[in-house]
Formats: sequence, C-alpha cells, structure tokens
Amino acid sequence: MNEKTDLRALKGQIVYSESSNKLKICEKGYLVYEANKIEGVYPILPEEYEGIPVEDYGDRIIVPGFVDLHVHAPQYAFRGLGMDMELLDWLETNTFPEESKYKDIIYAQKAYQMFVDNLKKSATTRACIFATIHKESTILLMDMLEKAGLATMVGKVNMDRNSPDYLKEETEESVNETISWLEEVQKKQYQHTRPILTPRFIPSCTDELMHKLKDIQVKYQIPVQSHLSENYGEIAWVQELCPESEFYGDAYDQFGLFGRDSKTVMAHCVHSDENEIRRMKENGVFIAHCPESNTNLSSGVAPIRQYLKEGMHVGLGSDVAAGSTENMFVAMRYAVQASKLRWRLKDEKLTQLTMPEVFYMATKGGGEFFGKVGSFEAGYEMDAVVLDDKRLIHPQEMNVEQRLERMIYLADEREVYAKYVAGEKVAD
Repeated sequence: MNEKTDLRALKGQIVYSESSNKLKICEKGYLVYEANKIEGVYPILPEEYEGIPVEDYGDRIIVPGFVDLHVHAPQYAFRGLGMDMELLDWLETNTFPEESKYKDIIYAQKAYQMFVDNLKKSATTRACIFATIHKESTILLMDMLEKAGLATMVGKVNMDRNSPDYLKEETEESVNETISWLEEVQKKQYQHTRPILTPRFIPSCTDELMHKLKDIQVKYQIPVQSHLSENYGEIAWVQELCPESEFYGDAYDQFGLFGRDSKTVMAHCVHSDENEIRRMKENGVFIAHCPESNTNLSSGVAPIRQYLKEGMHVGLGSDVAAGSTENMFVAMRYAVQASKLRWRLKDEKLTQLTMPEVFYMATKGGGEFFGKVGSFEAGYEMDAVVLDDKRLIHPQEMNVEQRLERMIYLADEREVYAKYVAGEKVAD
C-alpha cells in the first residue's frame, strides 16, 4: 500500500503530445499524479503505486485540458453578430458599444456569469482573457473565474486614444486604474487567477501610456497580451501612428512590451512579414492563432506552418466574439481547414496542418505560456479532460486516434465527462 495520500490516478484511453507532429497514446493506461504534478503515464500501474485511489473512466478518452490563448469575455454577449464586417468597422459597430456596458456592474454580473458558466462546461482549463477598461467589472470577472476553478490570466484593457468617448480613458487615469487593479488583485490572493497587462492594441494606446505600462510590467512582473498584424488596414494605421517603427511588432518592442523580459502573447499574426517573424522568434513571443475569427472578419490565414517550422511558440485562441464559440474543438478544426485553403490558394510551400499538430497547439503549444502545462509528461501540471464520445454514434470500429480526430470535427461541451484543473476536479 502506498502511503502517499496525495497520489492518485486516472484510468482510460490516454492521449497527449510531447512534440507537435505525433500523438502519444496509452490505451487503457494510468495517468498518475500527486497533488498538481504529473508523475507519469503507464500501461500497467507500477508496483510502487499499488493501492493509490484510481478513478476508472473505462473506454473514455483522457486528454490534457485545452488552452485558449485569446478570448474576449465581454464580447460573449454578441457572438454570431456582425460577421459581414472587417475588423475596424466591426470594433466600432459591435465591440465598443457592448464593452461600454461593463461600466454597469449589474450588467457585468449577468453577462460574465454566462461566459464563465459556459467556459467551465467546455474542455478549456486555461485561458488568456481580455476584460474591459473597467476595473470593478474586471475584478468581478476574476472572482467568478476563481470560484469556477479555472486557471486563467485576465487583463484590464488599456485605451487612451482612437476610441469612442464612452470607452476611452485619460492617460493618467488608465495608468492609475491599472495600478489600483493590480494592488486589489494582489490582496485577493487568488489560487488560479492571475493578472496580465492588456494594452488593446497600438492604435488605442498613446506612446506615453505604453511607456508607463512598461514601468508597471517591470514593477509587478506580469505577462503581456495584445493584438498583432491581424488586418491590412490595422497594419497601415500602425505605420501612420508609429512612423519610426520598422513593422507593427517593432512598435511594441520599442516600448519593451514584445517578449524578451516581458512574457508576451500576441493574437493573430496573420500578415507578419519576415522581419516581424524574426523578431518574434528572437524575443520568444507566443502566437495565439485564431482561425475562425480571421475567417469571420476576412482578415486572412496566418502562416502557421512557417511558425511551426521556425520552432516558434504557437497556440490557439477562440477569439470570441469574432470567433463564434469558446469550444476549442472548433478552433482546432478551423485551423486545419484554413491551412488547407492557404496551401491551395496562396502558398503551396506551406502544407496544411495535421490533426496531431492542432491538438498540440490546443494543449502543450498554448499551455507553455502558463509554464509546464498542456501535456501528461512527468513534472507537468495536472490539467485533464475526460471525453465521452458515445453520443457520436458510428457503425465501424475506430482506434483511439480516429475517435479523437472525429471529436475535433463533431464534439462540443456535451462530450466533456469530467474536468481537472491544477489537480482538482472542477466538473463531473
């Protein structure tokens, strides 16, 4: 009998990634963990673990929890609307009016609860989340996510220019509210919820604000999230606003908010040129690929095959509400489909993505932004989702890999049978 009371195991059809091009599958295996750390995956329970509690999930598939590297919580309310517009018009027509409503804490309570409830039901265990400029409602969202047991990074958004008057801060106000927000968050002592610095994008933030946000980043040692090279009009606008920058990403880098000593995730990177790609690689910038959003807003298809070949950090984002759903199975299948269109219509040198690659991006690729997250390798944090595909009826025999591939194209929250975040079961 093993006397380590924190040791436990899950039994089932275990699937995870060590690298981007091949799945690791252990059929009817054991996933052993102690508290929040993976001990290992074994086809037969080793003698040293004899007697530990085992949760037997039978023929169900056990995968690492999915990581959403880019989602806008306040936009959840208008998913599926305005999909016939491009980015900048869509922001003016849909996004900004909706986000202004979060000044009202009662509205924020109602809307954010819907987002958090559905995120908890999904296969997502970790997420990088944009809130709004409003400090109180951002803290409310963080409280809700903490209570839900999800592991997230949440950002109070900064905007002091090129924004409607009803959703624009004065520069000093933006700085002071960001500091006040961070001080209040520190007092909360969350277990699973962390702050992330969130300048919306270069067009909405003055140089003065960006310099001061860097000071905040250094003082509080927090990561950074923003948008990069999503749309041609946006890129041209950044060049007008920052004429001394070599490219869009260089504008962030000039303020010290583009990787290196500030861990950074940039959403989209659809139209990054060779210089920007080189800088992202040098600086260790993470890329949040949001294929459904890029389709819905006619932005284009990011060259993800090139990013993977370069050994860059690439994960997936739902980008609600430009993306229609928090369901990361959708993000995976859109990533495959979009890569096929890019390969066929634009660049035959960049072959289409494969199922193992997009699964890697949804788990270990994005999980690396959180640390040792997104795999069942020894030493990784214990995030796991148990998937039950019995609803997806079929007449033929399929192996575990085929069943997982099928779920990427057909599954949603109904296939989530159980969910573990940081070693704790949060849904069953």
